[in-house]
Amino acid sequence: MFKKILIANRGEIACRVIKTARKMGIKTVAIYSDADAQAMHVQMADEAVHIGPPPANQSYIVIDKVMAAIKETGAEAVHPGYGFLSENSKFAEALEAAGVAFIGPPVGAIEKMGDKITSKKIAQEANVSTVPGHMGLIEDAEEAVKISKEIGYPVMIKASAGGGGKGMRIAWNDDEAREGFQSSKNEAANSFGDDRIFIEKFVTQPRHIEIQVLADAHGNCIYLGERECSIQRRQQKVIEEAPSPFLDEATRKAMGEQSCALAQAVGYTSAGTVEFIVDGDRNFYFLEMNTRLQVEHPVTELITGVDLVEQMIRVAYGEKLKLKQKDVKLNGWAMESRLYAEDPYRGFLPSIGRLTRYRPPAEKHNDKRAVRNDTGVYEGGEISMYYDPMIAKLCSWGPTRAEAIEHMRVALDSFEVEGIGHNLPFCAAVMDHPKFVSGDITTAFIEEEYPEGFTGVELPKETLARIASSAAAMHRVAEIRRARISGTMDNHRRKVGKDWVVTLQGEHFEVKIKADKKGATVKHADGTKQRVSSDWTPGDSLAKLKVDGEKLVLKVEKISGGFRMRHRGADLKVHVRTPRQAELASLMLEKTPPDTSKLLLCPMPGLIVKVDVEVGDEVQEGQALCTVEAMKMENILRAERKGKVSKINASAGDNLAVDDIIMEFE
Repeated sequence: MFKKILIANRGEIACRVIKTARKMGIKTVAIYSDADAQAMHVQMADEAVHIGPPPANQSYIVIDKVMAAIKETGAEAVHPGYGFLSENSKFAEALEAAGVAFIGPPVGAIEKMGDKITSKKIAQEANVSTVPGHMGLIEDAEEAVKISKEIGYPVMIKASAGGGGKGMRIAWNDDEAREGFQSSKNEAANSFGDDRIFIEKFVTQPRHIEIQVLADAHGNCIYLGERECSIQRRQQKVIEEAPSPFLDEATRKAMGEQSCALAQAVGYTSAGTVEFIVDGDRNFYFLEMNTRLQVEHPVTELITGVDLVEQMIRVAYGEKLKLKQKDVKLNGWAMESRLYAEDPYRGFLPSIGRLTRYRPPAEKHNDKRAVRNDTGVYEGGEISMYYDPMIAKLCSWGPTRAEAIEHMRVALDSFEVEGIGHNLPFCAAVMDHPKFVSGDITTAFIEEEYPEGFTGVELPKETLARIASSAAAMHRVAEIRRARISGTMDNHRRKVGKDWVVTLQGEHFEVKIKADKKGATVKHADGTKQRVSSDWTPGDSLAKLKVDGEKLVLKVEKISGGFRMRHRGADLKVHVRTPRQAELASLMLEKTPPDTSKLLLCPMPGLIVKVDVEVGDEVQEGQALCTVEAMKMENILRAERKGKVSKINASAGDNLAVDDIIMEFE
């Protein structure tokens, strides 16, 4: 077996590979840019080599620099993770020339299947049903418009070397095709060093289902079931699960066998993924093959018990697969929520900064449930603007889909992240959404269910009552502590009352508390009683309670007169007052936010790529005003209404912070 491998990647996937290598007794080498000098993967590896400045095109995807690190450390093999150089045939060729093993497929397979245009042609030649599209290279935006018209709108504009949603745009008309072509081309060049673009028909209302394959160099190939990846935003997966709630055994078998046949047709070895669009009648269409480990591989590992990274290393070393197709059994159900450094309340725009608090739920694995968190960050670490915004993958497993969802709900409620905007509330909202719970989902789920974006969650009154009871019991505990402070004035003893009014989400709950050593009984105005027990103490940021014997997990932060509580995607200001305080509070005026309707504010920290208008220009609703780049994505900011530009405060090349004023309108 290899004695030392280099991981040509960063973040959570580098940490993931290091864990398996360590389990196998293999030493590891990390590479890092200036921005990642203190990163977790650097700390975990046995050795680490600096390879350049923060931008990936000056460090992580510079083949010569990676090869120099391999030579310096004497690594015998390289695991590329995903993204960066993972599907770059030139990198695989360089390794082969240097006598270093590539923990991935052969160069020929990467060239044939890693390139989306070539892979579609091969699939067509093999009589695999594919989505209509233009497989040739496209020179400019006008040619893109012409091709889009021939295919018929809507179309998908995609980077040939793309992945992870980078370099992808949906166009519904000529203007969007023209604009999308240029943005996709720019993103592809910046992210992959390859700006080739192709166009295909965008199939509305599809499911995105993929098959995991594993092949060795001895002619063996198996498939390890499928993954449902339909919960996507801007073609970037957010939540994945395995197996799919939609497939039947016959379709699964057909897709699996076709995937293996396709892999073997190009001499594929290692782990790979064949992606399909599946319509409502379970007809499936080949999309592409990812010649690498997928981001969402943990859900397959959880339902099969197969360590895919270990299998990749063994195959690269020349070993035969010990698993046969008949040995692959799908056990239970697994969910994955991708934790992104992006603010769902600001249209999911990237968020960067320091993680002032980062406390994932405890990992566990038994025959009833599992919680797993693949991460590459730590509390106090910095989230950089230079790389992908995903900072962790939270996974759950249960014997059934309903149980896997419930375990994920509790895990999301228990995950503490502060200091940056993040999408935990959104993931929690999806887990409770009736359509998701039913399994009736398509790739249009987020677009259809959150057409105006994510603004938070309105909890049902039954849940609010449970939170109100908990808040009252917790407030009582805090009041008792405050009443016991020493050094108080004589004759000013503080008494803790029994009657409280709890206000949250516009609802008022009048309650009376009767406490004992084991907890508190909270009586509501309508006569209902709830028993609350917990070991929460003031200052704890996470409260794990039981209300009438049922688990309730709340993220807690002290505010004046109560708490900020977060639960199941809802962010609540919870005030606990005496009846007299509540009466007076009802008379107070609410502070209104400042008027920013005539300002264009920068929605995230980023770089101004270009400004599309000038002072004095009349702009129309939906017109592009400027482009901001952050975390390898270009974001076009558009006019919300008609107006006239009166002042421009930023120009191309400027780095802006959140809410910096870009331009003003009359």
